[in-house]
Amino acid sequence: MKYKDYYETLGLTRTASADDIKKAYRKLAHKYHPDVSKDPKAEERFKEIAEAYATLKSPEKREEYDRLGRHPAGQNFTPPPEWQRQYGAGGSIFDDVDLSDLLNAFRSGASRGAGRGHKHFAMQGEDYSVTVPVSLEKIYHGGETDVTLELPQYDANGLPHRVARTFRVNIPKGSSEGQRLRLAGKGGPGSDGGKPGDLYIVLTIAPHPYYRVSGNDLTIDLALTPWEAVLGATVEIPTLDGNVELSVKPGTPAGQRLRLAKRGLHAADKSIGNLYAIVQIVVPTKVEARERELYEQLAAVSPFTPRAHLKKVAG
Repeated sequence: MKYKDYYETLGLTRTASADDIKKAYRKLAHKYHPDVSKDPKAEERFKEIAEAYATLKSPEKREEYDRLGRHPAGQNFTPPPEWQRQYGAGGSIFDDVDLSDLLNAFRSGASRGAGRGHKHFAMQGEDYSVTVPVSLEKIYHGGETDVTLELPQYDANGLPHRVARTFRVNIPKGSSEGQRLRLAGKGGPGSDGGKPGDLYIVLTIAPHPYYRVSGNDLTIDLALTPWEAVLGATVEIPTLDGNVELSVKPGTPAGQRLRLAKRGLHAADKSIGNLYAIVQIVVPTKVEARERELYEQLAAVSPFTPRAHLKKVAG
């Protein structure tokens, strides 16, 4: 049997605490996760890290592993006598056995045996935190939505694989960017009778074709024609509660911010943000002959000179 140094795999000493083991695993698992790392050996390394963590995170498994003694990683070794008594007298029976399989099998056999003095320690499952994009409309109105996630799951040998799971999530009215929603018991499974962990859904507002979000306020670009900006107009503005009419005063310049009170997002304190329409003056790129004639007449009679201040600077 080849010896695997699980402490070395996680970059730890044998005196490492349970918290040290968890921190080392999370750091390395993130670094070598196949969905993140570009290392061609990332998947193999990820499995080694998961196997080491599956053994060392359990006090009972860790105790049994430590009883195997210390050996150089990859060296052939024969388990101590108590292991041989469990499986037979000959050391050769371990030649084709994987260390992680042996630990799992010995633990199962020991738990059924009498008088061995081993205790089981219930361990709560790991909490998962996943960022989920949610539409602005769902944030505004609230309500239920289905969220499909690929979450890590461990097989009987402690090796991870990802499983697609769908959850029905209630988005509270007045939710905000970065808010965490807790789904109790939907995280990693517990061991030895331990409770499952929790799943935390971290909300992020998905990009919207019209609106930009700033806290509870929304901003939208309002395109006006030159004549609407000069003469004034009543235009329709889309809001999250439907279209409303907005009065544009004559002589409205580009860049002016028009406020629609309480047309933004709901806040946790029951207040409501505003919707701001930023004026953008848009000129036609193609004009008919009659339109061009009218523009030429306007140019001939209008005294308006928007660059007069530049002439003063030059003079």
